[in-house]
Amino acid sequence: MRVLITGITGFAGSHLADYILEKHSGVEVYGIVRWRSRMDNILHIQDKIKLFEADLKDMVSLKKCLGEIEPDRIFHLAAQSFVPTSWLCPAETFAINSIGQINLFEAILSLDLDPLIQIAGSSEEYGHVNPDEVPMKETNALRPLSPYAVSKVGQDLLGYQYYKSYGLKVVRTRGFNHTGPRRGEVFICSNFARQIAVIEKGKAEPVIKVGNLEAKRDFTDVRDTVRAYWLSLEKCKPGEAYNIGRGETISMKEVLDKLLSFSKVDVDVKVDPKRLRPSDVPILLSDSSKFRAETGWEPIIPFDQTLEDLLNYWRERI
Repeated sequence: MRVLITGITGFAGSHLADYILEKHSGVEVYGIVRWRSRMDNILHIQDKIKLFEADLKDMVSLKKCLGEIEPDRIFHLAAQSFVPTSWLCPAETFAINSIGQINLFEAILSLDLDPLIQIAGSSEEYGHVNPDEVPMKETNALRPLSPYAVSKVGQDLLGYQYYKSYGLKVVRTRGFNHTGPRRGEVFICSNFARQIAVIEKGKAEPVIKVGNLEAKRDFTDVRDTVRAYWLSLEKCKPGEAYNIGRGETISMKEVLDKLLSFSKVDVDVKVDPKRLRPSDVPILLSDSSKFRAETGWEPIIPFDQTLEDLLNYWRERI
């Protein structure tokens, strides 16, 4: 079996490659990279995977890459995935996420390929949720509150449209928040962990800068999430949407408190206005019963372990 991971150099993509290599021997793992891609996350497996240079915004490179690989499965994880950046660069976010996916689909069709395809959507698609709509089901209305979220709605519905119109075997996953080692420092759990590690090393004043600490999120360990991605193409129905999440919420304040409990530093916490969004989703809580019923998936890594592993990841790099 040949598996292609777009975004293999990223956070979830690198963990998915790790999972496949460890648990599914005999699977050939391919990845798409750009000339400027950072390779840090896959240096430890670079001799076990095959990389092709291509760009989601360039159809020629995509067709060349797909034509050579002829993948049996595609995990489409590549994206501009940082919500605040989407406010600053909405057109670029759409170009990478929505238009990039159209290019991928059109390249598949033009080559007459027939892979199983997982589209990594986001809980941000749900956006504004009324109190009676929590926990969120796949049938919830999509009311996105950021350019990033709108672009992911576009990806999600394009997946459905190409399934209905052309028969592409697309499974749409809507992953709720996931974190763990290798998470980019701009994302909240990783940012808190990095700030603590820097303070521990005496390289910064003992002040933690924060944004909205009242927001509540449903966090799953990335290693459980990528296992869910694999199962989505083993067990789920093409054309359908599936939530993936733990089913519990935690506030950003509680996340920070837990991370600080793993450290001996004494810090002040200060709100940084630059970290506040024009509009924020107050709560994201998953109902993933549909996905669990079809796959048997359950998250197995405790969130405390996830945060401690994340903090140790940054301690090794500061």
